Amino acid sequence: MPEPRTVSADPAILMGFDYGTLRIGVAVGNTITRSASALCSVPALRRQERFDAIARLLSDWHPHRLVVGLPLSRDEGAEQPRSAQARRFANQLHGRFGLPVALVDERYTSRAAEAAGAADVDADSARLILEQYLQNPSA
Repeated sequence: MPEPRTVSADPAILMGFDYGTLRIGVAVGNTITRSASALCSVPALRRQERFDAIARLLSDWHPHRLVVGLPLSRDEGAEQPRSAQARRFANQLHGRFGLPVALVDERYTSRAAEAAGAADVDADSARLILEQYLQNPSA
């Protein structure tokens, strides 16, 4: 289950996700520099393949915490149907891998990644989500 947002004073690696029904963007960052880098996009069509790919990334990077973007409505910041999907994905990550998971408002991250001309918009959106968390963990 997603937990309150905090960043430990101890150095840690974090992994961020921009959940989508077709692709899941993935980024990695750390609490020392409070910055992140886009890694890749994972196809989200088949559940087992999706989680196998994520398991390989977790094995490579050994993150201490996972961060998932939470889609909220643009005007009011209220939850929408996609919010429930992102929450379910966050819960699945926690249940499968036993790592703490935080949720972050992801409004406008895809638009910002597109405007920046990102080669992989989903991965760059995950980077923006993770950097937002790293810059303001108590928000």
